[in-house]
Amino acid sequence: MKNTDWAYLERYRKINEALLNQNVPNNFVVGMGDSITEFWQEVRADFFENNNLICRGIKGQTSSQMLLRFRQDVVELRPKAVVILAGINDIAENTGPITVKNIYGNIISMVQLAQANHISVILCSVLPAATIPWNAKINPIEKIIHLNNLLSNYARENRLPYVDYYKVMVTETFSLPSAYTEDGVHLTIAGYKKMENLLKPVLTSL
Repeated sequence: MKNTDWAYLERYRKINEALLNQNVPNNFVVGMGDSITEFWQEVRADFFENNNLICRGIKGQTSSQMLLRFRQDVVELRPKAVVILAGINDIAENTGPITVKNIYGNIISMVQLAQANHISVILCSVLPAATIPWNAKINPIEKIIHLNNLLSNYARENRLPYVDYYKVMVTETFSLPSAYTEDGVHLTIAGYKKMENLLKPVLTSL
């Protein structure tokens, strides 16, 4: 049966409604992303709980899908901040070919939508990847570097916190260290702990 919920708007709809009905203070942070974010919460739930971080990651998603659900899964929750980590599935062409310029545009649209609603933004680099295990014809290296350069420049010019996972985690072969990854893209617990070391100080400074 064909999936008619292209952006997976139903994935968090009921959870969002329950959260809003609790009328909790908006001192939490939303993690918007793909499988990196979704699996992070699954294997490192304590990090999310201890840092008032709630997960709105969906595996396989591209920035186009995230942008479509950004109002529902971020803005309407009224968090104090959002962590945006997106791009690898676009480069993998999960929803078809897309230029780096358009990936960047989708991510910046999320940034601007958050800021228009008085939500602070933490922008993140795409993680290193030398291959895409589910789409072997793709060479992601140059596109990841290009996208990260655009994102880091935007963050600097607009004085946004930028978490540069790429710079700290990349190897000489433009991949993740073997200790940090299961398949070249998805992370081990050690990989997530490395990310936490970089993100934690930014969350604390909010």
